[in-house]
Amino acid sequence: MVKLLSELKPPRGAVKNRKRIGRGEGSGHGGTATKGHKGQLARSGGMGKPGFEGGQMPLSRRLPKRGFTNIFKKHYAVINVGDLEGIPEGTTVDVAFLKENNKIKKIQDGLKVLGNGEIKVPLNIIAAKASKTAQEKIQKAGGKIELLTPEKKPSKKFQKKPRGGEGKA
Repeated sequence: MVKLLSELKPPRGAVKNRKRIGRGEGSGHGGTATKGHKGQLARSGGMGKPGFEGGQMPLSRRLPKRGFTNIFKKHYAVINVGDLEGIPEGTTVDVAFLKENNKIKKIQDGLKVLGNGEIKVPLNIIAAKASKTAQEKIQKAGGKIELLTPEKKPSKKFQKKPRGGEGKA
């Protein structure tokens, strides 16, 4: 016997009514509403914050701390010389060109070219960094690589401070 989709039902006993807590004594779950008597877990908002161990020193504070996260770290979009194969001769390759042609996913702090693979076509490459082998392979193919150097701000540590007596009335 074939049933229509509108006639399908789960088998008997497969679906139970949800347990309705705190809806009077007749429900069997009134009074303390299955929470027991008094104590932290019987209170509203009674579950402690994550990691709370009842006053014992929490695990996150018992373990030793190591290392740090360098907030000044640069993240480069990396590409190998072999991935540049198939680009027409004499093309200027930079981060925007590679993003446009889906060779890299994200434009980050610049482009880094690595020397894995072979290149036979002369290309003009503009990048933030490049490995020595990548530079050699690009120049061997007849191309040029231009490395962009970031502007360095002078450190406050080494700037001259005005002397105390000057500029006072």
